[in-house]
Amino acid sequence: MEKAGAKRKRILPFDENVRRLIIILAVLLVVTAVTKSTAFVNLNNFQSIGKQLTEYGLMSLGMGICMISGGIDLSTVYVANLSGICAGLVFQSAVPGNTALGCLFALAVGAPCGFLNGVMISYLPIRPLLAQLGSYELFMGISVVLSGGSTVSVNGEIEMLSSLAILNIPLPFLIFIGATIILGLIMSGTKFGEEVYLTGTSEKAARFAGIHVKATVIKCYLVSGILSGLAGLISLSRLNSAKADFGTSYTMQTILVAVLGGINPDGGAGKIPGIAFSVIILQILSSYLNQFPAISNYYRDLIWGAALLLVLVFNVEISRRTKKRRKSKEAKE
Repeated sequence: MEKAGAKRKRILPFDENVRRLIIILAVLLVVTAVTKSTAFVNLNNFQSIGKQLTEYGLMSLGMGICMISGGIDLSTVYVANLSGICAGLVFQSAVPGNTALGCLFALAVGAPCGFLNGVMISYLPIRPLLAQLGSYELFMGISVVLSGGSTVSVNGEIEMLSSLAILNIPLPFLIFIGATIILGLIMSGTKFGEEVYLTGTSEKAARFAGIHVKATVIKCYLVSGILSGLAGLISLSRLNSAKADFGTSYTMQTILVAVLGGINPDGGAGKIPGIAFSVIILQILSSYLNQFPAISNYYRDLIWGAALLLVLVFNVEISRRTKKRRKSKEAKE
């Protein structure tokens, strides 16, 4: 019975932080329903929220797995833009079957970008943050060269990807939920997930445990690259265009989402479902703020920055109290 309970716990990775986010989401929905009623709580608005959060939600999942491994992926937005531009150029071509080929090309571009990030961080004697600063400039430069510095338009070739809904649920949102479930199960119920958590906790301990740390890190960034490529494809579908500098503010948002979702910036802790709830909360909050014309969009980055600092302080305090309780309990035993 004990083993079955332990296995069930791994498969359902809902920790205290995830439960706290569920409560916050419920309270936020009640507040929006009371203050804005049908102006906010309606099917069209929720469908719009589901579409808008998908892109940076997918990138946040990639950011999350990299942070759990002890790193950070600052290039997610630029990988997504590069993937969207490459896919858009394929859609513009006269190649037979260019629609399917363009979709595959977006993922095919994201994967090697993520692999390159992983190799640089694993094998070059530089810190992950510095490696990422170099790689995102590289990917942005390639995007500018390929697009000629202009917008790549696709004239609605894959508009269906963002406009289709199943049971009134937007397809992009279903893709995001599917990616969350798959990644959550991988991280909580597989050997690879255990290796990522141990690597993020202590590389030295991971090596002593027989884990190939470099290969594990490369896989994390590879996953992030694929998710960014998918985000770029969905963005291309929604906007019917791609640009090298689109969504630059998403970088900070993905970090905020991951930290708010309970991912430890130092690595080794955090649950994937927390990222999903964090994305939904932030998008609902953003859409709710749009209901107030007096609140300018220029204040949005200020709000996200302040929220990130508050969450960091809160998580540090919670971690400190948890360690204190654990030590007290061990002393009593």
